[in-house]
Amino acid sequence: MTIQTRRERERAERELLIVSAARELAETEGWDAVTTRRLAAEIEYSQPVLYSHFKDKGAIMAAVAVEGCAEIAAEMRTARLAAKDTREALTAVGETYTSFGRRRPALYDAMFTHMVDLPFATPEAPAPLQAAFGELFSAVQPIAAEGDDPGLLTETYWAGLHGLVTLMRSGRLPEGAHEQRLALLIAHFAAGVS
Repeated sequence: MTIQTRRERERAERELLIVSAARELAETEGWDAVTTRRLAAEIEYSQPVLYSHFKDKGAIMAAVAVEGCAEIAAEMRTARLAAKDTREALTAVGETYTSFGRRRPALYDAMFTHMVDLPFATPEAPAPLQAAFGELFSAVQPIAAEGDDPGLLTETYWAGLHGLVTLMRSGRLPEGAHEQRLALLIAHFAAGVS
């Protein structure tokens, strides 16, 4: 192994360590607890080492968001591919999405609530962001009626799912009726689809 290869590997390992520590800290104490000073103490590196990898907390949060998008995309893909038909795929993706947001609140916030320096809805978006949207699109596109824009329909379905997650987590919608709300959303999107 060359010195350059070893350095690149060590750098990638440090970045992974920083991102993992940020995720763990955010999940246990919230994003307000994630500071470069705190992360440096957690991983036992100096703050300048952190800054050599990430320009600020926002860049760390963006790296966490990219990881989270890869994870939610994989979960939605598994659920969608296990479905027997179009309606079941839409249901499975919706259930998986909302479950992810409820199980992993800090990760979800990094992905879809906090401002992060990531390009969304553009060709420059990182592949995991495109994959996550692609899984939603793959579930919604088959239900698009003639003349519908499947991309806009997918964005609208995503907005509905995001609204359910966000409003439940903030206590504005009671948890007890989540399944009924999700079923209503899916029923209206999949009206006329078997």
